[in-house]
Amino acid sequence: MSKRKGHKSEPAAAEKALAEKALELSIAAPQVVAHRVTRMLTAGPMPSAEDREEFMTMGSEKVVAFSEGFAAMCVEAMTVQTQAAQSLLDLPLSHPDDLHKAVDEAVRSHAEGVTKVLDAGLSPVHAKAVSNAKRLARHKKG
Repeated sequence: MSKRKGHKSEPAAAEKALAEKALELSIAAPQVVAHRVTRMLTAGPMPSAEDREEFMTMGSEKVVAFSEGFAAMCVEAMTVQTQAAQSLLDLPLSHPDDLHKAVDEAVRSHAEGVTKVLDAGLSPVHAKAVSNAKRLARHKKG
């Protein structure tokens, strides 16, 4: 397989961080679900006050985390779009070689922007799921 000149085979730091965050989320979310479903089954028809509080928290925290993620993605997307528009205004139209380099840089920058948008959306959901997995693991042991 041929490599394009200047093409990086190693993912950028932001891409690695996003992949790690997605992996952590894919591990934490099933742990939280398993703990909570088990807790619901063991609580039976008369859950304790602590169980009821945990069950109420389950729904509300998802709404908050996904709302925060959506808002963060919107803000980041607007930032990326503004930067993309500015890069188009800055294109050196008089020299074809410079134009080619500038377009390559704009495409690379836009790809990095997409990673930032995804990371912004995933961060609140990831943070909540990972913190819940840790908290619920302690609760089970304690």
